[in-house]
Amino acid sequence: MEDFNYQDSEEFRDSIATVDKQGKRIWVYPKKPKGKFTSARTYVSWVLLAFLFGMPFVKVNGEPLLLFNVLERKFIIFGLFFGPQDFYLLGLAMITLIVFIVLFTVVFGRLFCGWVCPQTIFMEMVFRKIEYWIEGDYTAQMRLNAAPWTREKVVKKAGKQIIFFLIAVLVANTFLSYIIGVEEVIKIATEPVSANLSGFIAMLLFSGAFYFVFSYMREQVCIAICPYGRLQSVLLDKNSIVVAYDHVRGEPRGRIKKSKEVEPAAAPLGDCIACNLCVKVCPTGIDIRNGTQLECVNCTACIDACDEVMDKVERPRGLIRYDSLAGIEEKRQRIFTPRVIAYSAVLTVLLALNVVFLTGRTSVDTLILRTPGMLYQEVDETYISNLYNFQIINKTDEVMPITFRLASDAGRIKMVGAAPQTKPNDMVEGALFIEMERDKLEGRKNSVVIEVYSGDKLIDRITTNFLGPAR
Repeated sequence: MEDFNYQDSEEFRDSIATVDKQGKRIWVYPKKPKGKFTSARTYVSWVLLAFLFGMPFVKVNGEPLLLFNVLERKFIIFGLFFGPQDFYLLGLAMITLIVFIVLFTVVFGRLFCGWVCPQTIFMEMVFRKIEYWIEGDYTAQMRLNAAPWTREKVVKKAGKQIIFFLIAVLVANTFLSYIIGVEEVIKIATEPVSANLSGFIAMLLFSGAFYFVFSYMREQVCIAICPYGRLQSVLLDKNSIVVAYDHVRGEPRGRIKKSKEVEPAAAPLGDCIACNLCVKVCPTGIDIRNGTQLECVNCTACIDACDEVMDKVERPRGLIRYDSLAGIEEKRQRIFTPRVIAYSAVLTVLLALNVVFLTGRTSVDTLILRTPGMLYQEVDETYISNLYNFQIINKTDEVMPITFRLASDAGRIKMVGAAPQTKPNDMVEGALFIEMERDKLEGRKNSVVIEVYSGDKLIDRITTNFLGPAR
C-alpha cells in the first residue's frame, strides 16, 4: 500500500513535471488516450478545424465572412465591416470577451484549453495523432528514441518532421488568409517569389513559428508561455468545476493484491489502485491526484483512463471527474457565488453596451471638415463660399452613390469633380464648396448641417462650421 496524505504535501508545486533537477527538459510521452471524453473532443475538434480551414473561402457579396487585416486596419466579422473609426467597438468587444473568459474560468476552470484552444486542438488532435500513427504509442516512441540510428528510425523521424512542416505551412497559410485574404495568399504561393517577396517571407516566418511550436515547444506553450494557466491561481476557488481527483473516495491509494487475505492491522484502501495511468496519459506530465495545477489543461484524458480502470476493477466511475473541491469534500455544488454574480452583472452591462452601439452603428461614416488654411471666398454679391474636404466610409457590401444636400435653403453645395460613389467596405475622399447667402450669416463662425443621401435615402447628417466675414 502507498501511504498518502492529500493535505500535507505541496512539494510538487515547487517544480514542474517537464524539467528535472538540473533544469533540463524532460520530454513527455503521453499514452494514447481513449474513451467517451476523448471521442467527444475529437468530434468537436473536427468541427472547429473545418471552421478554421473553411472560413477564408466563405464570401458574402465578394467579401470574406471573416477578415482581420491589421495592416490596412480593415476588419470584417461575420459580414460586418469595421474600419478605424469602429475601433471603439472592437475594443469594447475585446473587454467583453475578457470578462466572459474570466467568468467562464471562475465557474468551469480551464475548460476552454482542453476543448477549444487552437494549441491543444492542433497538438493533441493533429500532430500527436500523426506521431502515434508513425511511431506508435508512448512505449514505442520511447524505445525508438533510445534506439541507435537505423534506416527505420531515420525514415520515421524524417517522415514525421516533413509531415509536421507541411501541416505547419498549411496552418500558416490559413492564418495569413484571415489577415490578408485567401486571394493574396494564393498569389504568394503561385506567383514568382520576387513578385511577392515580403509576403513570401511572412509565410516562411509563420510556417517556421508553427513548426517550432508543434515539433519542439509542444506542451511548454501551455506550461511556460500561455498566461491563461496563471490566471487560474486568482480566478479559481473551491466552487470552480475542474477536472478533479476525488481524494475522499480514492485515498489511501494502493495496488490490488492477488491474495484475498488482508492483514488485520491494514487500513482499508480507497478506490485508487495506484496504476498511474492518469499520469501516463497526461499531455503535460502532471499527476492530477495532487490537485488542481497550473499545468492542467482540462483535456479529460485522465478521466477516460481512470474510468477504464474502474470498469476493470468493478468500482464506480468518476474517481477523476468534472467536479469542484466543495463538491468532493462537502458533496455540494455552489455555482452562483458572489464573485460569479458580480462578474455576471458586469458582463450583462457590457453585452448591453455592445448591443446598443452595434444597433446604433450607421452604414456610412462621413467626415466633412473645412480645408485648413483656407479663408472664405466671395463668389458674387450674394454668396460666400468655403472649401471642405470630405471622407466617406462605406460599411456595407453594396455600391453606394452619394449626394450632399444642405439642411437649410440658405445655401448650396458645389462638388469638386464628379459626385462620389463608394465601393463596398471602402473609403472615398474628395472636396466640395459650400456657398452661403451673405445676408443669412450670423457672423464669422456659423453652423451648417449637411445631409448625406444615397439615392433618396438619408444615411447621415453632419454638422460643420462655415467661416464668414466679421460683422
